[in-house]
Amino acid sequence: MNRRIKALIAAVRARATATGGPEDGVATVFVVVITAALLVMAGLVLDGGRALDGKSRAVEEAQEAARAGAQALDLDAFRTSGHGSLSPGKAMASAQSYLAATGDSGTVSVNGAAVTVTVTRVEHTQILQIVGLSTLTSTASATATAEQGG
Repeated sequence: MNRRIKALIAAVRARATATGGPEDGVATVFVVVITAALLVMAGLVLDGGRALDGKSRAVEEAQEAARAGAQALDLDAFRTSGHGSLSPGKAMASAQSYLAATGDSGTVSVNGAAVTVTVTRVEHTQILQIVGLSTLTSTASATATAEQGG
């Protein structure tokens, strides 16, 4: 019985080696394609989540920088007239100072009592680099207006 099993195994091996038909390597191609697809999907999940977080942080930073700028009132004008107005130079400096502390780039503009800040945040990808996408950029804008309380 032992010889028959050994002979059968040898015959199966010989036949598998000899035939090598059109299905040779099909499993290998399938595994490579599925692995690549799974890597891209993992990249979209991980790096896409980082991009969403970056967008959220850009919005928060723009809002906070605009608020910091809108709080820069011209105290001399307030003391003399009793009416609060925005000091454009101080407002721009305050907003830019806040942006510098975050490490992200951005622009600040002051128009009357309104301070508008646009933040650009760059996130470096971890997995999508394999398909040539090394960074994801998020941009957000916010405006804050200086108002006098009642």
